[in-house]
Amino acid sequence: MKKRPQRIGGKQPAGAKALHHSAADSARLEPRPDARLPNGRNRLTGRPESAVGTPSSRLVRIEKPIYGGAFLARLAGKAVFVPLALPGEQARVRIVGDKRDYASAEVEEIVAPSELRVMPHCPHFGACGGCQYQHAKYAAQLSYKQEILRETLERGGVCAPEDIAVLAGEPWAYRNRIRLAFDAKGNPGYRSRRSHAVTPIAECPIAAPLLVRSGIAAAGILRELRGNLRASEISLFCDAAETALLVGVTVAGGGKGRLDDFARALAAPIPELQGVELMAEGHKGQAPRSIAQWGAHSLLYRAAGVDYRVDQGAFFQVNRWLVDLLVARVTSHVRGDLAWDLFSGVGLFARQLAESFGRVVAVESAPASIAALAHNLRGTCGSVVKASALDFLRRGGTGEPPDLIVVDPPRTGLGAEVTTLLAEIAAPELVYVSCDPATLARDLHALIDARFGTNYVIEQITLADLFPQTFHLETVVRLRR
Repeated sequence: MKKRPQRIGGKQPAGAKALHHSAADSARLEPRPDARLPNGRNRLTGRPESAVGTPSSRLVRIEKPIYGGAFLARLAGKAVFVPLALPGEQARVRIVGDKRDYASAEVEEIVAPSELRVMPHCPHFGACGGCQYQHAKYAAQLSYKQEILRETLERGGVCAPEDIAVLAGEPWAYRNRIRLAFDAKGNPGYRSRRSHAVTPIAECPIAAPLLVRSGIAAAGILRELRGNLRASEISLFCDAAETALLVGVTVAGGGKGRLDDFARALAAPIPELQGVELMAEGHKGQAPRSIAQWGAHSLLYRAAGVDYRVDQGAFFQVNRWLVDLLVARVTSHVRGDLAWDLFSGVGLFARQLAESFGRVVAVESAPASIAALAHNLRGTCGSVVKASALDFLRRGGTGEPPDLIVVDPPRTGLGAEVTTLLAEIAAPELVYVSCDPATLARDLHALIDARFGTNYVIEQITLADLFPQTFHLETVVRLRR
């Protein structure tokens, strides 16, 4: 039976609860009756409804997902990047950017929808820039990410194993940390999909409910204190059980004297609040600086059987449902005399490695993580080196070869010098935890390059879906000599 064209759209009233669909609901591809905004614009494209199907529209067939959240189509052989589409769909699109090698487009109408298309849970999807895949069934999202990971590795000269394992869990309410900005009226929200403007939110179904509830409450209090506490951003971090919360408020200018007023006012509706840090915006290119503190500076986060101390601003894995499985994938079935954990953070992996190694050296340079890292390794065989991974390796590490090296770098990856030094050290086993497939491919290519003589081979690749509904993906690669 021929399918009717589907216009992308749908909006719930502000404050409405997230949608929960049955299998029958997911299969139904009819447009929602409230597809138009009050101003007559389409919710996902932002285009006037009257513009759909205009002469400027082009009909394309969507081919495949690409890293970054868009999907690939072609016009006269030229690549066109189309967000909010799905592979196999026919869509009318409007070109919004035309570069030499590719073009960018916005969907005006889905003419032939995919059977994998579902109704987004969130009324802000499409306008908000936080999620890219809510319109796809979760199994399809995992498939897209496997395809992207494999293709990215192979494009970088890395032959991926036939089987890429997948770690996945509950795809909703998983985030233990969010960061909200404020619009001109003081409403909290995320950056928009197509600009740096703030899209106000009434809900966020990928975040722990405590975070959203606290963010909205904090915004109301900040509006009342606006003359004395001009906040530009607020960060919220909670433990997996949502029993403890840390809040960071970034302000432009002063307002230090009103921190206690804000914290006490927030603690009334949010008894889980443990501490609030006030930070002043840094000058261009500089990070915000702490200027005042209320309550605790850290919370305890239960993960993999350990209570980790996590301080304000310190890095910790964001998916509260998958932390234990991630730790097990990195640290299980390894043992020896000496392990190095580079980019250690607060010691998520180092603390576990201390159970199976005679000695563990945790290397970290971020000031926000050092004190917590030392606390979390207290009473174990672990020791802390306050240095960047590069400086540590340049100095020859500990002077003795490790049995295992774990690396968990930021999105920029390891880089040429670090990979060269790791190849020279040639530990028998190396585990690489990556949050960017492109830099992972670059670094792996260097590590397995026969010219270095390390003879590293890829033993296992695991896609850890720490960021459901988004294009982001985590990868764990186990290398052996």
